[in-house]
Amino acid sequence: MKILLIEDERELAQSIADYLVKNKKFNCDIADNYHKAVDLCGLYDYDCIIVDIGLPDGNGLDIISKAKSDKSKTGIIVISARDALDDKISGLNLGADDYLVKPFHLSELNARIYSLIRRLKLEGGNDLLINEITLNLQNREVKISGISLNLTKSEYNLLYYLMTNKNQVLSKSSIAEHLVGEYVDIMNSLDFVYLHIKNLRKKLLDAGCKDYIKTVYGVGYKFLTE
Repeated sequence: MKILLIEDERELAQSIADYLVKNKKFNCDIADNYHKAVDLCGLYDYDCIIVDIGLPDGNGLDIISKAKSDKSKTGIIVISARDALDDKISGLNLGADDYLVKPFHLSELNARIYSLIRRLKLEGGNDLLINEITLNLQNREVKISGISLNLTKSEYNLLYYLMTNKNQVLSKSSIAEHLVGEYVDIMNSLDFVYLHIKNLRKKLLDAGCKDYIKTVYGVGYKFLTE
């Protein structure tokens, strides 16, 4: 899952990102100012955006407003040192899904991210089920017809991205962005996408799964279930 953290306190931002990446294996991009946040929101699709209201060069509420005006389906959690009722109401009215007051425990933020993604992606449950494939969001486990399948972090993230965008053509660049975040811009090649697709497909087929991953030549891939 891909997270954008918008936070100008660099030590706090890094500690949050490190926790999410290390303990729960999210991919997390960081924006420490308003303009970088707007740029990243325009370039990439995120499962969840965590945004601080008080930024040095703008207002986090404007980012929420812009994201919702673009009809983004991204979940939004506001984090702020301000516990004012008006700020909470403004953020929620603009389209934020949750509001967390600083200081907070990282485990609570993590729980709220999972709760939000469950609501948006899994209709409130922990499992994403497509035919014989079951993907569990909480423990990051994948089962084929009830039997556990061992996947790497990248393979799991790739399968999650394909399944949550089933029957849609996904470009190689969008898949690469989901797997590595903004660092994709400094990569010389997207060949690693093909390798991850190849390895994931082989593991699924070897486990007795049908071949749902289809190549759309010249464009990318589609997880076809129809």
